Amino acid sequence: MSTKQMHLGAFLQDAGHHIAAWRHPDAPVGAGMNFDHFHYLARRAEAAKFDMIFLGDQMTFQYEEDESLGRTSRGANFDPLTLLSALAVSTRDIGLIATGSTSYNEPFNIARKYASLDHISKGRAGWNVVTSWTEGEARNFSRREVMEHGLRYRRAQEFVGVVKGLWDSWDNDALLDDRQQGLFFDPDRLHRLDHQGEFFQVRGPLTISRAPQGYPVIVQAGSSADGQTLAARHAEVIFTAQRNLAEAQTFYREVKSQLTDWGRSPDSLKIMPGIFPVVGESAAHAREKFEQLQELVSPEIGWAVLARHLGGFDLSEYSPDDPVPDLPLTQGNQSRQALLLAFARRENLTIRQLYWHVNGTRGHWAIFGTAEEIADTLETWFREGAADGFNIMAPWLPGGLDEFIDHVVPVLQQRGLFRKEYSGSTLREHLGLQVPESRYATRKVVT
Repeated sequence: MSTKQMHLGAFLQDAGHHIAAWRHPDAPVGAGMNFDHFHYLARRAEAAKFDMIFLGDQMTFQYEEDESLGRTSRGANFDPLTLLSALAVSTRDIGLIATGSTSYNEPFNIARKYASLDHISKGRAGWNVVTSWTEGEARNFSRREVMEHGLRYRRAQEFVGVVKGLWDSWDNDALLDDRQQGLFFDPDRLHRLDHQGEFFQVRGPLTISRAPQGYPVIVQAGSSADGQTLAARHAEVIFTAQRNLAEAQTFYREVKSQLTDWGRSPDSLKIMPGIFPVVGESAAHAREKFEQLQELVSPEIGWAVLARHLGGFDLSEYSPDDPVPDLPLTQGNQSRQALLLAFARRENLTIRQLYWHVNGTRGHWAIFGTAEEIADTLETWFREGAADGFNIMAPWLPGGLDEFIDHVVPVLQQRGLFRKEYSGSTLREHLGLQVPESRYATRKVVT
């Protein structure tokens, strides 16, 4: 029996993470705008004792070509914070993580919204920090082009610092509700931030009291050097996309080693690679199920998906059997581009093979096999310093998540690798994270 246990998140993407999941016969109609669908998934993940559900967000059609082609479900989805606020009152224990962009928001808005979700859920909120890198999003927010990569991350560093400062606006005991004295709060326990920085000038204080978790859990998704620096300084969970054990171990070791630069312990950041599991009666059966989804991909959107993951480079004019050409990194998602190109080199992939890989798994690590075989692989990564847990990216929903919960989770539980019951009620308690102390706590005079 293991004493240390892995963490599991359920990454919910409308009908599933495969680009053609919406065409699966079991996928609900209009999954991205179907609350009952998400309610079912959240309750299933909670019953299985997952640490969290996770919602990504992109404020544009995910693939611009689809505006005219209409061949994916990626352009019609709920706002994630609105959806999680509804799910907060229909769940009790599971963590609720929503993506919020530092490129197209202001720190005050983000601080207030996520603190509100933390109050509504009684301490289960998390903020996935992204910098937004698509041209469509830039144009939806009055910009002609995507902000330069380094500049995006410099802005994000300041943005997160301001949000954390706003979350410290109220001391834990600031609210008095003293009706006899007519004093609702103690003004000496309310703090104005008065931030003046390169990108933001924010007065404060925040207009909502301190969140139940102190701060909602801060999550970061990205593996570039700038992303790693942001994670080492601020993040408490990092979602990443390594595809083999050695690559994952290197990333795990490098990111954890940076934490000491910020006075943090290795356990203060949980590294959770995204995995795309296909469960079958055998590995061959699992691949057969996957191939059935692959056959549903429309070529017009397939090439657009590949181009997007390669920073905008269209390879449709090349021969599909040519090797993947050398491509420079763009201002987009550089970590994803670099990982894909390194994978193509290592595996000697042709353009056709990379096309099918990206369209099938969104460039993430795919595992095909029986429940025991998938559990074996997860256990190896967990025990050998490659992951603290995993973000489960079901190929199609609800069936792909149901199969993982029904077959893989019991194996992990039998091995003592995953909980059978929650031991706490907040997301921080699930993850073994401390409640952050307010920056103003040390200023209090003890008498």
